Amino acid sequence: MQHVKIPDDRIGVLIGEGGETMREIEDRAEVRLDIDSESGKVGIEKVGDPVLGLKGPDIVKAIGRGFSPDDALRLLDDDMMMFDIVDIDAAARNKNDLRRQKGRLIGENGRTRELMEELTGASVAIYGSTFGIIGGPKQVAAVREAAEMILEGAPHGTVYSFLEEKRNELKHKGLEYHPYQG
Repeated sequence: MQHVKIPDDRIGVLIGEGGETMREIEDRAEVRLDIDSESGKVGIEKVGDPVLGLKGPDIVKAIGRGFSPDDALRLLDDDMMMFDIVDIDAAARNKNDLRRQKGRLIGENGRTRELMEELTGASVAIYGSTFGIIGGPKQVAAVREAAEMILEGAPHGTVYSFLEEKRNELKHKGLEYHPYQG
């Protein structure tokens, strides 16, 4: 059994109304979840296909890091789907800088976050001091690099150009990812 700790305010999202989300994760990932709502500790036990079961902890972590259950369950759509986290706090000098960095990643009216998703097909979530990414390896790598550029102070226009270039490379190589439409 593997254990993952998630924030208290995300436990309800993991469980879902009447336990619906928890049951869907258990059914689709072939795992059993043991959720301690007091501590936020979640035990994940593989009960079926071991390959599917390997995705269980990442699904739980993704929900804990602000992703919707639908986005987190995309990890099961394909063996290549992955979950990655960028620690915004590591790039921030203090609380005000953390807030500024998060604002830069989100962009005006959410435009930067939205463009990262549109241009790569990855899903992103900013929660607490983390920036989470779900997608295929090439999509995750492109978004991670774009996020790191922003955290290092690159102008947004430069980052958008980089993402457009990556999208064109993915199209050219036939690796364009079409996001799951739930």
